[in-house]
Amino acid sequence: MELLNLNEQEQNRRNALQELMKLGINPYPAEEYEVNADTEEIKNNYKQELGNFDNVSIAGRIMSRRIMGAAAFIEIQDEKGKIQVYVKRDEICHGDDKTLYNTVFKKLLDIGDIIGIKGFAFITQTGQLSIHAKELKLLCKSLRVLPIVKEKDGKVYDAFSDPELRYRMRYVDLIVNPQVRDTFVKRSKIISTMRSFFNEHNYLEVETPILQPIPGGATARPFITHHNTLDIPLYLRIANELYLKRLIVGGFNGVYEFAKDFRNEGMDRTHNPEFTVLEIYVAYKDYNWMMNFVEEMIERVAMNLHGTTDVTIGEHSISFKKPFKRLPMLEAIKEYAGVDVTGMDESQLRETCKKLNVPTDKTMGIGKLIDAIFGEYCEKHLIQPTFITDYPVETSPLTKRHRSNNDLTERFELFVCGKELANAYSELNDPIDQLERFKEQAKLKDKGDDEAMFIDYDFVRALEYGMPPTSGMGIGIDRLTMMMTGAPSIQDVIFFPQMRPEFTEHKKND
Repeated sequence: MELLNLNEQEQNRRNALQELMKLGINPYPAEEYEVNADTEEIKNNYKQELGNFDNVSIAGRIMSRRIMGAAAFIEIQDEKGKIQVYVKRDEICHGDDKTLYNTVFKKLLDIGDIIGIKGFAFITQTGQLSIHAKELKLLCKSLRVLPIVKEKDGKVYDAFSDPELRYRMRYVDLIVNPQVRDTFVKRSKIISTMRSFFNEHNYLEVETPILQPIPGGATARPFITHHNTLDIPLYLRIANELYLKRLIVGGFNGVYEFAKDFRNEGMDRTHNPEFTVLEIYVAYKDYNWMMNFVEEMIERVAMNLHGTTDVTIGEHSISFKKPFKRLPMLEAIKEYAGVDVTGMDESQLRETCKKLNVPTDKTMGIGKLIDAIFGEYCEKHLIQPTFITDYPVETSPLTKRHRSNNDLTERFELFVCGKELANAYSELNDPIDQLERFKEQAKLKDKGDDEAMFIDYDFVRALEYGMPPTSGMGIGIDRLTMMMTGAPSIQDVIFFPQMRPEFTEHKKND
């Protein structure tokens, strides 16, 4: 597929590019352009009576223009917003040579071009804050036409709203849809708030391998590749859990990592094959402590982002003020499905699923059958932040058994608006039990469960050296950002979500 499929307007821009070069104007200059103010700074601080911002140098993209003979008004946009610029022919030209204005500005510059402006701030007769241009410099010629939104008689035209185009051409989305930029600014603030929270507790930020010989730490289907020099298969990590716990074995009391994880699974409004997760592990703590820690952290994120713990997510008003509700998984099933599955074996659970019209398959064991009932009947009711606790052993192979019920584990998941947001354990540190759990996972894999865990013998060896009692937690940054910004899809909070390629350079060698 050819990249250049030009319409008439885009061909005209290329013609303008050639004309600029003939006039000796470099449309892509290399030298630094010094910027001493941005649009937000000027708008927030300009005082007409003070006459400040009398020597402004700004740069931005032309978003609109109105030419009125020997003068013009343009609107430029920088990272912080938009501002009007007044351009007068006789003030930006030198002597009798009016080429810069009559030819370059009026005929060869277009909406989308990036320019530098030097001048002073003032208020127009209509009361609009503007920059009076004394100098104008072309910094980058745009060869594609922006889908600038137009409004007429209350109707919006040419809006860049098609989701596929927006995700595929995020660079255009960021230019013409200012609210998109705000979402990603908030995403960055969420991460920085969490990082500050962890650092206040003196926990260490670390990095662990993305390419792993064994895809451990979660039940998921991995991406697989091959390392030529070592001649071994490698996997993109599905989780960083087992490496972080190795660091706890090594003597760190608290470690955390903002990690890119990869799972070769389905894509929908809440799942992308590449996603960001925060995992943290703290020695000498349990899952009860971690629940308190998590709700305090999320409350702070909401306050720093919105100035309140009340956040609107879709049609729901969600309160992130601690404490959050806590509900054991089996109690939730009893409450919402009307059945007590406590102590049921696999055949009884299959019969229960059949009665409840819960889909199952032959690869599912006790834990996944219980989880299927929970997913079908309970999750949709968990609107306000709720910790679901005490999961079956079969679905929690890295979790310590419950101190009062050997069939359950000390695990919780945090649900908000019917979606899982965080997952945490009292970490299993018994190497013998851990090896047996891995072996049970291997049996599930033999049974056809391609999400079951591999046996990680090195991790078992690490536990044999001794890991202190530890609590660990993982939270999806993409999903947290969705909730905190009201974004309807995970693709709205990832700059470049995974999509089928539009262009391909791969050709078969015949």
